[in-house]
Amino acid sequence: MAKHIFPLAKALVLVLAGTALVACGGEAPAAERTQLATAAGDADVVVYKSPTCGCCNGWIEHMREAGFEVEPVDVGYGELGQRKTEAGIPHDLGSCHTATAGAYSVEGHVPAATVARLLKERPEDVRGIAVPGMPTGSPGMEGPNPQPYDVIAIRKDGSRFVYETVYPTQPDSDTR
Repeated sequence: MAKHIFPLAKALVLVLAGTALVACGGEAPAAERTQLATAAGDADVVVYKSPTCGCCNGWIEHMREAGFEVEPVDVGYGELGQRKTEAGIPHDLGSCHTATAGAYSVEGHVPAATVARLLKERPEDVRGIAVPGMPTGSPGMEGPNPQPYDVIAIRKDGSRFVYETVYPTQPDSDTR
C-alpha cells in the first residue's frame, strides 16, 4: 500500500508547491512547470474568448508557461455567452473567458496550479471552477495593489463552495 501512496503524495506536493508559488506571484522553473502539467494528466485546455481581450491572452500565456497545451478560440459575445451557459457557469461567477480542461469548466483567471490541482483530484461532484470578475493580481490581471480572491467550485447540482483562496503578492516595482 505504501508504494501506491508515495506517487500520489509526490504529485500532491508538486501541485501544492505550484499553488503556493503562483499565489506568491512567482514562476516555477521549467522542470517544475512540466511536472505541474504532468501531475494534472497533460490535459489540453480550450479557451473561448473575445479576439480583442488582452487579459485573456495573458491568462493563456500563464497556462502555457505552466506546461499546459492551450487552444484559444476567438468567438463573438453571443457565442461566448452560449459557451458559458453550456459549461454551467452562473452569470454571477462570469469573467471574460471560459475554458475547458479535461471534463471541467474553468471560468476566468484561475491560476494554473489550481487547474492542475482540480485535474489531479478529479472531484466527481464538481462541474468546474471560477474566478468571478477580473481581480487584480490574478493571472493575466497582474498590476499594482493585488487583492486576495477566491476560486469558486461549482457542483453539478449548482451549489458552490470556495475551492481555494489565492493571495497574490505585489509585483516587483521598477526602481531605476
